Order: sequence, then structure tokens, then C-alpha cells
Amino acid sequence: MAELTFKSMDLNRVIKLFEDPFSRELTERQVRILKKVAKHYCNGIPLKDLAQIIQILNLCAERVEDHKEFVDPMCEILKLCGLPFLKEKTSDELNYAQVVADSLSQLGCMMRVPSSQVRMQLCNAIINFYNPDPVRQQVEGFQPTAVNYKVQMAEVGGLAETLILSMTLVENQLREKLSLLKVLQLLSCSPENCKRIAKAEGASRICYRLSDPDSSGQLLFRSSEILWNLLENGPKDEIINQLSNTECIYALKDSFVRLLTNGFKHYDRQLRNDLLVITTLIAENSVLPLIESGFAKQLILFATFSEVKSHSPLVKSLKLLHNHEDFEMKKLLFNMIVVLSRDISAVQLFSDGKVVLALFNYVKAYEKPGKHDWPASRFEDLQLHAIATLATVGPLLLEDYMTCQGNTRILLFLEWCANQDAFSGQGNCFHGAGGRGNKHAQMRYSLRLLRSVVSIGDETVNQDLCDQGAINQLLGILRKIVNGSSENEDAILLEIQTDILFILSTVCGNDLHRKDLFGSEGVDVLLQLLNMDQSKYYSGLGHNKLIFCTLDCVWCCVIGCFSSEDYFLEKEGMFIILDLLALNMKSMNNLVLGILVEFCDNPKTIAHITAWRGKKNETAPKLLLNMWKQEEAELEVKQDEYGRIIDAQKPLAGQLQEDQGVTPLPANCFSFAVMEVSENTRAKIYSVFSKLGFENLPGLSVLDYVTLSVISRYLDFKVGEIWHEIRDELKAENIQPVTSDQEALEIVIKSAENTSKMVACHQTEMIENYQQMELQEEQQKYAEIQANHKQSEMVMKSWDNFVARTSNYEALKKAKRLQEKSIESSRPKAKLNSSTFHATQISPLNTTVPCGQLVAVESTPSQLTGGPLADTAIALKRVPIRGGALQKDKNMKMLD
Repeated sequence: MAELTFKSMDLNRVIKLFEDPFSRELTERQVRILKKVAKHYCNGIPLKDLAQIIQILNLCAERVEDHKEFVDPMCEILKLCGLPFLKEKTSDELNYAQVVADSLSQLGCMMRVPSSQVRMQLCNAIINFYNPDPVRQQVEGFQPTAVNYKVQMAEVGGLAETLILSMTLVENQLREKLSLLKVLQLLSCSPENCKRIAKAEGASRICYRLSDPDSSGQLLFRSSEILWNLLENGPKDEIINQLSNTECIYALKDSFVRLLTNGFKHYDRQLRNDLLVITTLIAENSVLPLIESGFAKQLILFATFSEVKSHSPLVKSLKLLHNHEDFEMKKLLFNMIVVLSRDISAVQLFSDGKVVLALFNYVKAYEKPGKHDWPASRFEDLQLHAIATLATVGPLLLEDYMTCQGNTRILLFLEWCANQDAFSGQGNCFHGAGGRGNKHAQMRYSLRLLRSVVSIGDETVNQDLCDQGAINQLLGILRKIVNGSSENEDAILLEIQTDILFILSTVCGNDLHRKDLFGSEGVDVLLQLLNMDQSKYYSGLGHNKLIFCTLDCVWCCVIGCFSSEDYFLEKEGMFIILDLLALNMKSMNNLVLGILVEFCDNPKTIAHITAWRGKKNETAPKLLLNMWKQEEAELEVKQDEYGRIIDAQKPLAGQLQEDQGVTPLPANCFSFAVMEVSENTRAKIYSVFSKLGFENLPGLSVLDYVTLSVISRYLDFKVGEIWHEIRDELKAENIQPVTSDQEALEIVIKSAENTSKMVACHQTEMIENYQQMELQEEQQKYAEIQANHKQSEMVMKSWDNFVARTSNYEALKKAKRLQEKSIESSRPKAKLNSSTFHATQISPLNTTVPCGQLVAVESTPSQLTGGPLADTAIALKRVPIRGGALQKDKNMKMLD
């Protein structure tokens, strides 16, 4: 393609032609020059000329109302704005960025021109920002700007805000309104543009006009698309607030009802569902506008008309088809019921609309579908969704729930869930997770519904549940799951077990007869669960919740029933409880200690507690003392290294309590000292020791009794602490008690302090005795070491004497040998025979002597010869070595 040579045009002369008072009325000349400008820039507007082009358009816009001949050339120039801008240098895009942004913002103001043709052309030009036309001819020395350059500059310049404000100018012109909505639909894909639109309250401006007459069908579609984009890309909370006014709700209501009752196309059904989702988001923010407008009542009617007959003309000829859109709408309506239930004012609408009865229509075993029934997979999805909705609505409408025989229906449905028949869930829907090939999803949501109902605590509902054998039925389901393979254990099964335990705890909590029904069968199941592998607590599947619910069930279903308690103890349940306590899990300790305290009311429990042994042969009293010390260390209670009381006024108070100070509270509010009793474990440890006693406890050291002396006085210390709080509160409120009350208060506080000092003295005495005992043991050990040292010194002295004697012996022997040598040398030499042996020198220590050598010994120790020597002569003997010891040889030759 050959490049076109571009010559610059003097746009200042064009602007002067419009502004000069002498040429201002030369309309024909102005029109000609506008056409010339349009022709000159037919291949694109250079960035350097853009500001002047926009200025020319603004001058035309001011006069177009009186001079219609400006419309066509304006449209030609606006058309050029849809083409890519031209740049001479790569840096021009950055250098002219602010100029382009301002120019595009001014371009949006062209919507004020009272000409449909100009407005339509402006909208088409902006649409071309997103779908630019190909370059007609390359201009020499210029390059087109980047594809997204104009889109980005439009965001910076706030073009979207300008256009949304101009919507009031085209309210009654359908074609122009649709073109503008098409532009806004493109602009709303950008988060920055959505912020601009929200700033101009664009959501409410668009929603107001949803129900305007529209023969094309595009108005509702484009408006809903813009609202969707605003909710997805813009400030969601701000957009929903704008849509929550009454006018928007009425527009949504009219549009939805019209599409539902008169829309038959696939497109209409999709658009209807989109409006329903937008309405749901509004309801999550505020339900009241929907109730006041009557929209909520209509939505409830549409949700239940296929299950409950109604005489309303809105649903008289309405039928739901088994297509995807109607199926989705049904689920959206169920979800809307859940959202509406957040406002108590909607409860009466639920009752009038028979919502509970309609939802219970799905709580039944699945049968072979008829001609007008949902397919199996969709019925399962609606069934689970309906049960989940009932779990929210049921507790709000207990009277309707009982009228519909809700307990009976749920228990029958649970029986079907527990049976092994041909049905198997698809597990494809949101609520069907973990239910593929089984009925776990149905059981899960049925138990969730039952849990939500019994948690209200209505005695009529709970009694009706027990009368129908719910306890035995639930225990049967629980036992079946617990005895099943642990390899198939998943989060769904754990949730089912947790819900069953919660239901049983709630139902049996305050009724002895129901605890009897729970009985030994229930205790066996609980013991199985308590024996769970401890490593599973941190699996992330829900074992931690399961163990907590199991412990809660022990408290509610076992404690208080003597037969169950005895059976629990016989099965060594108390040992399991203490094993759990020995794990020292902060989240569990309070609950386990509470169970331990309650069980201590049974006289058989004490023997089990004292018989228990943990790791390293740890006893239960030792375990409880360690927990007490750990709790006080975390509270930063003032004590010395031995656990002795330092602050006699507040022997139990920690640093946190000291920092909290004293704040005057109303009479019906608990003070910090009282609240502290329930928030830590010390009160429960004290209760257990009160049952075990404070003396002659196994496994405790002397220093343990120092801490035990504080525990034994816990209640006295706590009473004194509360009296201190009373005095400090009176002082903080500037209240002076009467003299008698003041004296009594001082006496009580003084008595509490004396108790602390007495315990501290007793602790000091025990510590001193302990230190004295340690000192005595240390002295005894030292004496033993000293005696051993003396014995060692005696041994060394004997050894030294032996060595000295041996040295003397060596010297004598050497002298004798020299004497014998001199005598021998003076005698004539004789030939030695084979029987003659040469004397050899031996060491007094463990010396090895080779066989066949002659040994001459004087004063040889008896341990070397094997017996005493003769008094008259020196015995020379031949000694063999056997096993490293010297032994006496019978074949001995004597030398004269």
C-alpha cells in the first residue's frame, strides 16, 4: 500500500472563522471549511491536532440547534474520531496522554447536541474504540496509536461518567438510548469505568428505566448486562445500595413478572434469571424494600406454586418446563427464601405462602419419575436444596413444622437413607458433595435440618422426636458408621456423626428418662469414638469437631444417669478421659475437666482416678498439679521459684487481671474476678482435688504440696479477691460506706490477707524442711564419698609399701648376683650339662615366665608360689603358665 503524503492544516484559521464576529455568520463558508477538515483528516487525526479538532466540534455544537447544516460535517468529523489516532513519534502517546484524555471527555459532551444523527454517530465512534476499523491508507511520517490507547485514555478522562450523566437527555428517544446503552455496556467492562459510573449513580439511573416501553427487546437486555458488569467489576456495596431504593425494586419487579408470565423464548428465560440474581443480591443487603414493594410475596408465590395450589391470577396459567432455565430459576427461588428469612418480617409471608409444606414435598424417597416429574439428577438437586432451605426456615416456623409432622417425615426419610436399596446419588450438584453412589448427601442435610430444629430447645418438638424413637434410630445410624471401615472416612461422614451427637446431646441434656434410653448402647459408641487415634485430630477433615461433640455427649447423655455412669466406668471410660486430659490440649482441657468434675459425684470414680497412670508412671494428682502450674504461668501469677505466694492481697491474680484494673459495673454484670473462674481451669482442678482430698496423694513430691496448699485454699482466696474488688469499686465510684460497713469490709479483707500469709508461712516451712532434707541427703552422700576416698587411700598406701619392698628385693638380688659372679670367676670353669638352668629376674607384678627357664627366688611372696616357703632354704621351682595365673608344679627340682 502506497503511503499518503500528509500536509498540515492551519486549524487556527478554522477556529478564528467560527469565533471572529465578522465571519461568525458566514455559515456556508463554515460548512465548506468543516467538510474540508473532514476530508483532510480522512485517514486519521494526528495527536497534535486533536485538541483543536475537539474545539471546532464544540463550536459547532453551540450553533447546531439554529443551523442544521452543521450536522452532516459534524458527523463526518465524529466518524474520524473512531479511527486510530496518528502519532509521529513513539513518545507521542505519553506526551499527549493528558490532552487526549481531556479531549475524549469533551467528546462525550457532544451528547448534548439536540440531533439524533450526531448522537448516534458519537456512539458509533466510541464503539469503534473497541472494534477499530482497519487503516484505510498509511500516512507518510505517521503511525497509528496502539489498539487500546483510546480505551485507556477514555478511562482516564472519565468518558463513562460523562455519558451516564447524559442519559436524561435521551430518555424518550429509544434509538439513541439503545446506542448509549451499547456504549455503556462496553465501557462497564473496565473496573475504572465502573467506579466512574458508580460515582454518577449510574446503577440507579439505569435500573429506573428497566420497565420502559421497548419494542426491540434490547433495553432490558443491555441494562441488565450493564448492572451485571457493575456488580462484578465495580464497588459492589455501593452499587447494591443504589439499587436498593423503592423505584429500582418496582422496576425489577415489573420486568421480572413480565418475563416470567409472558416470556416464552429461551432468551427471555435467561434474562429473567439474571434479574432474579440481581434481586437476590439486593435482598442480601436489605430485605425491607422487597417486602414493602410486594415483590417478596410474589417471589414466595413463584417458589411454591408448583407444590402448593394457589388461586393467584399470576400463576393460574403458569407452568414450569423441565428445561435448564426453569430448573435454575427454581433453585434461585429457594435461595431467595433463605435470603428473605434474615428479616423477621418475612416470616409471616412464609407462613401465608405455606413455604414449609411446599419444601417438605421434597423430603421423600425418590421414586420412578412420571411424565411431569423432574429427571432423577435434577430432582436430587432440588431435594437437597429444599432440605437445606428447610434447615433455615424450619426453626422460624415451628408451628408449621409440627403441623406438617416434620419430625415424622425426617425420621422416615432418614430410615430410607440408612437402607441399602437401588438408589444412589449422582453427587453432581453443590449440595450433593460426597454423595455420589450413596445417600450420604441426603442424610447429611436431613440431620442438619433436625439439628437446627432441636437447637431451638422447644420441649414439644424434642418430646415428639423422642416419642417416635429418634434416640435409638440415631444411635443405630451412628453405630453403623463408627463400625464401618475407617478407610472410607471423609468430611461428610464426620459431619453426619457430629450432627447426630449434637442432636442426642440436646435432646438428652436435661431428661433422665432420655438418658436411660441412651443407655449402654450409646456408651459403647461413645467409647469407640473416644478411642480415636489422636493423630487424626489435626487431619483437617473434622475429627477435632467430632471429639468435642463426643465429649459433650458424654456430659449430656451419660452424666446424671447412674447406670450409664457405672457402665462407663466399668468399661474404663475414666481412664480414656484422663488420657485425653494428659494430652494437654488447651482447647479441650476445660471440657474434659468439667466432665471429670461431674463424674467425681459418683463415689466409684475416685478409685479409677487414683488407679490411673500416664506416661512415665504419672498419677492423676501429679497431672492436675502440672496443669495448675501451667495455668498460673500463663496468667503470670506472682510466685517465687517454688510456687510460694508473694502478694498476700491477691494470691491468685495474674498480670492480665492487674492490668485490667477495676471498672465499676452494674449490679447484674459479673466482675473480672468472677468471670475468670469460668475462663480458666483452676476452679475445676480445685473441685477435683476437693473430691480426691489434699493429703496422702500418690506421685507427689514435697514441692508439689507447696502448690497444693494454694489449691486447697482456692475458694478462700477467690472470696478475698472479690472483696478486694468491691472495695476498689467503691473507691473508684467515690462511695464511702457507713462506719459499721467499712469496719466489716476491712475485717473481711484483713482476714483474707491473713489466710494468704498463713498459707505462705506454711509453704515456707515446707520449703525449709525440703531444703533441710536435701542438705542431709547431700551430707550423707558426701560422707559416703569421703569413706570411699579413705578406703582408696589405704589401698594406694599398701600398694606403695609393696612397691617399696619389691625395690629393696631387686637391690639385694643384684648384690648377691655380683657376689656369686666374683666367686665363680675365682673357681675353675666347669662345663654345664643340660639340666643346669640359668637364673632369671622376675617382676613382682603379673610377669609371664617362659617354660624351661630356671627361676631363683629369695623372699618370694606367697601369692607367687602357691603356699608358704620353708624356713631353712629357698625353694626353686619350675612353674608353668596356665590361663594367665601362676600355679604350683609337682615336678620340681631342687638345687643344692
